Amino acid sequence: MATIYFAGGCFWGLEKYMASVRGVLDAQSGYANGTVSSPTYEQVCAGRTGCAETVKVEYDPTVAPLPFLLDLLYAVIDPTSLNRQGNDIGTQYRTGIYYVDPADRPIVDASLARLGQRYHEPIAIESGPLTSFTPAEEYHQDYLDKNPGGYCHIRPDKFRSAAQAVPDPSQFLGGEGSVP
Repeated sequence: MATIYFAGGCFWGLEKYMASVRGVLDAQSGYANGTVSSPTYEQVCAGRTGCAETVKVEYDPTVAPLPFLLDLLYAVIDPTSLNRQGNDIGTQYRTGIYYVDPADRPIVDASLARLGQRYHEPIAIESGPLTSFTPAEEYHQDYLDKNPGGYCHIRPDKFRSAAQAVPDPSQFLGGEGSVP
């Protein structure tokens, strides 16, 4: 099992999206890489913590390799948008890739470099080691399953695509192409 942390706007949708992927064993909403230990949702929304709404993704890399997960992340974010995804605006909605295994760094760096070649604007995804993570309050966990009509910046067809996605190493941005 391996773990990676993704920030991509509101964590409700990203958690459900990542949980839909074959090989993802668990996805948990939380707050990452801030300056406050044990922040609350209210503190994060007020912009007083430096935290990003983030999803902890525990996965089996033999079923869902990291380059595959990165490509799936790129499919549901605007990688050039700074501190905004969909209608969500603020530093807590920034995009990020945070790793706990130093061996993930070259994979993430290479993937972001290849992603950057597809855009004229700079890529606004921060990446680096995870410095902190606090699980979000229970009512945020599995939010869209509990509230099927709840707000989400990710289109419903993307959830279906994630559930049906199968890694093809020749398609990775970390390899030669991209996930459709």
